[in-house]
Amino acid sequence: MTGSNTLLETGGTKIIVDCGLHQGSRDAEETNWEKPSYEPKEIQFVIITHSHIDHIGRLPYLYRLGFRGKVISTRPVVEFARIFLEDTCRLMTEEAKDHRQEPLFDENDINGVLTLFETTDYYQAKDLTENIQVKLYDAGHILGSAIVEIKAEGKTLIFSGDLGNPPVPILRDTDFIEKADYVVMESTYGDRNHDPYQERKIKLERAIEKVIANSGVLLLPAFAMERTQEILFEINDLIEKSAIPKIPVYIDSPLAIKATEIYKKFPDYYDDESRKLVEGGDDIFKFPGAVFTKSSEESKKIDLSANPKIIIAGSGMSTGGRILFHERKYLPDPNSTLLIIGFQVERSLGRRIKDGEKDIKIQGQNVHVQASVDAIEAYSAHADQQRLKFWLSKIARPIYPVRDNGDANIGGSATTFSNGVKKVFLIHGEDEPKNVLMHQIKDELGLEVAIPKKNESFEI
Repeated sequence: MTGSNTLLETGGTKIIVDCGLHQGSRDAEETNWEKPSYEPKEIQFVIITHSHIDHIGRLPYLYRLGFRGKVISTRPVVEFARIFLEDTCRLMTEEAKDHRQEPLFDENDINGVLTLFETTDYYQAKDLTENIQVKLYDAGHILGSAIVEIKAEGKTLIFSGDLGNPPVPILRDTDFIEKADYVVMESTYGDRNHDPYQERKIKLERAIEKVIANSGVLLLPAFAMERTQEILFEINDLIEKSAIPKIPVYIDSPLAIKATEIYKKFPDYYDDESRKLVEGGDDIFKFPGAVFTKSSEESKKIDLSANPKIIIAGSGMSTGGRILFHERKYLPDPNSTLLIIGFQVERSLGRRIKDGEKDIKIQGQNVHVQASVDAIEAYSAHADQQRLKFWLSKIARPIYPVRDNGDANIGGSATTFSNGVKKVFLIHGEDEPKNVLMHQIKDELGLEVAIPKKNESFEI
């Protein structure tokens, strides 16, 4: 599910798409210390789809092992990469001490690999060599996220990266690709569909109203990037429209605060509505009652403040960060609510709580969950099953138009589609979602699908 890393070899050139950390369980994270099956010194290019750690987290390790090629990305990726890699370095160094391991990388490796970045804008064809061209499209997943098109040997390969879940606040919709010979596609939600987009703000409003009525606390484990900014945007909108009363909202994540500041630097990546709001002088991430707590001292004072209140803190899967302190205090409170708004990797603490586990351990302390546990999957930054199939159908070139009608079934049959796409490779998903999506693509789009195993090679 995590640790995205694909090697492409053509004409003596070696290119890597993404170089991410494995996240979730301790077993998964242990694999981060394994050396890659390729020689890092031989890699000429790394193309980064976006700045989430499961896509960039092993870049400094690659540098430590001798990589000195170019790293290609959009402009926002570089700025986000610095703060996320520095935060990851701090956390992994602490974990390495606990487990008596050498740190995977240090600040020198981060600074070194950041000097190798070479940015490009969407839709600008870039020649890597005389025979290899790369172009980035907007994936609509997080700010600066990209779909990667690589042309080589007369073939066109598309790497989806993580596809977005439009329509969402701030970001533009995911680009559709017109033509490709081969597609390497994510499958995070390959076995399910999200709630309708229109319901997500209603559910957020109801969750806030519930904790206000109960004088409780709404806990939001949020990823520092995208989910935090979207939630702030929507709470701001609810307050401005008087849909909810003013309530203290604590953004208790130094990383999210830094990420929000970076967001403000790139309004040219926003959708039209958000860009117009910014141009009109609206601070779309700040509103009455919003409190940004940078220091640990400020964080500790949150518990002393009166209820009701909202606490947004990292990490998004409750695997670390300040959310653990708040969960330890408020999960035993039946008047409070834990609202899960992002994907929870299998065996992570967030996944276990979401799946209904009542007796858990947080920071060495036994915690009995009595708070309400709700989830709004429509806040996911990932495309669901329907959206993944619809996006792929656009590349597969249907003979008649296929409408994105919001239903679970695209419609049509295997004979509906031409043979534009020769094969689809499904990656970045747990086993069940990948297998379900594979069968649906075969049945509905009539395309050949492969699910690569680790270190498996394909000649195309």
